[in-house]
Amino acid sequence: MQCDNCGKREASIHLTQIVDNSVTQLHLCDECAAEKGVQTGSSISKLPLSGFLASVGQGAAAALPPGTDDRSCGFCGATLQDFRETGRLGCPHCYETFEQHMRDLLRRIHGASQHVGEVYLPAITATYDDTGRVLSELRDQLNRAVHTENFELAAELRDRIRGME
Repeated sequence: MQCDNCGKREASIHLTQIVDNSVTQLHLCDECAAEKGVQTGSSISKLPLSGFLASVGQGAAAALPPGTDDRSCGFCGATLQDFRETGRLGCPHCYETFEQHMRDLLRRIHGASQHVGEVYLPAITATYDDTGRVLSELRDQLNRAVHTENFELAAELRDRIRGME
């Protein structure tokens, strides 16, 4: 299919616009799409985080032992060089394949390769009065659910009441 704009090159961008139930299709080559301001996959800039990770990864290139760049993920085929260029891994298996490099990268960025954060404390246990109030509300909801024949909700409320009792 030829470009609708220039008619010279092969169309690689296909735009569909729907306005008031009217469908308009436009087929453009990469050059004409760029002139019209349409961002193609090659022209979209990397995410800021991806750019940051890629730049950090490039600094680590000299620190890696020779031959490390040749390794690729056995599942998706992504390489360490792909990660350096995009800041993204190809699949979950890449984390295992490039584990040591990821640990080194996290150490440089965060100072550690293991998460150290706040520990969330359990919620304060409810008093007997609070529990009685909640049970009373649940029983009222159960009665309304049975009255309106919403039996799925009624069964769920029944189970919650039994669990609290």
